[in-house]
Amino acid sequence: MMLRFLILLAALALGGALAPQARAQEPLRLVLDNPVLEPLPFAVPTFIVETAGAETLAADIARVVAEDLTGTGLFRQIPQSSFISTPATFSDPVAFADWRAINAQALVVGAVTQEGGQVAVKFRVYDVFSGQEMGQGMQFAGSADGWRRMAHKVADEVYSRITGETGYFDSRVVFVAETGPKDDRAKRLAIMDYDGANVQYLTDSGAIVLAPRFSPQGDRVLYTSYETGFPRINVLEVGSLARQQLGTAPGNMAFSPRFSRDGQQVIYSLSTDGNTDIWRTDLATGQHAQLTRAPSIETAPSFSPDGSRIVFESDRSGTPQLYIMSADGGEPRRISSGDGRYGTPVWSPRGDYIAFTKQLGGRFHIGVMRTDGSAERLLTASRLDEGPTWAPNGRVIMFFRETEGEQGTASLYSVDILRGTLRRVPTPSGASDPSWGPLLR
Repeated sequence: MMLRFLILLAALALGGALAPQARAQEPLRLVLDNPVLEPLPFAVPTFIVETAGAETLAADIARVVAEDLTGTGLFRQIPQSSFISTPATFSDPVAFADWRAINAQALVVGAVTQEGGQVAVKFRVYDVFSGQEMGQGMQFAGSADGWRRMAHKVADEVYSRITGETGYFDSRVVFVAETGPKDDRAKRLAIMDYDGANVQYLTDSGAIVLAPRFSPQGDRVLYTSYETGFPRINVLEVGSLARQQLGTAPGNMAFSPRFSRDGQQVIYSLSTDGNTDIWRTDLATGQHAQLTRAPSIETAPSFSPDGSRIVFESDRSGTPQLYIMSADGGEPRRISSGDGRYGTPVWSPRGDYIAFTKQLGGRFHIGVMRTDGSAERLLTASRLDEGPTWAPNGRVIMFFRETEGEQGTASLYSVDILRGTLRRVPTPSGASDPSWGPLLR
């Protein structure tokens, strides 16, 4: 689906001067460093229909924008039943007094045009209490089947203007779709929008697949397959679904792969002669480099955003703990220090935190810590929480949770690292091992 992006300047300018007292108000801004921050009340009227036949799209796009914002836990939607008035056309002056009366702090006004198979969505964002527009109006246009992407892009812009940070709604997640009983569970790779919509299957269920990992560009996926009877790493092209086995260093089993930040190298665990170490393979040259040399299990490596360091899991101290070393190997430094067993570390795209899984007291947790091991916080707790992956903006983590019993299933959840807001991500069947891709282009 082709999507083009336009910034509308004078064409979207509102008429009328602002009242002097409105100019004096502080600009609206949510600062995302306060865990007790109250959700910001906002309003999204159904988008204005500018061509016949666009009524359903206008309602659906406004609904998805509101769901995106509300799902963060940072925003609280004011129901349409509370509205005193709504704009009749996109160029109508905003009746700010009506929106202040229902305590809306932010207002999103949009309009939809549909002609044949093409759709255009334009919108504005207003700071209600200052009576000012936040930024300039924008428009997204593309084919009708891409309307959800346009809604996510609108929500990303609203989120960015109010928080000052990059959004994450126009992104996708690759995961393992699971069906059948626990003792005979079929697993295949699937991809979806970040909110669970538009699920597509990338492989069949002929072989067990584990731990898919997006490339930084979102065009390829690494995953572990048991197609040959032993774990091997495959590379799949998302667009064409072409796949091939990665040429790893010689060994019995290769697993737990992850791309480098430039997408040119792969780090992974390789088991040979009863020992498991971390290796790196250059995709262009096929050259291999062994990064750890210890009589222990080293696994789950993850690059820092600048590519200079690697965090990984090792039991060299007697129990699984987290370590950091240079991207070229060398002596690692242990960063985890609490009780329990640590695993599956993933470096935040912002570079400030490392997410991990922790087993403690018969419970599994998803947690975060600073890169020096300080400020550890556990965000979740259940019988089995595993597999953290970061949203593109480094503010949200997705993971999977498995329920108990013979009929127990795995489901995807997301959690905000500041407030701990937990949200289930709907999928058609069981789902595990998520990997969050970059913002789409």
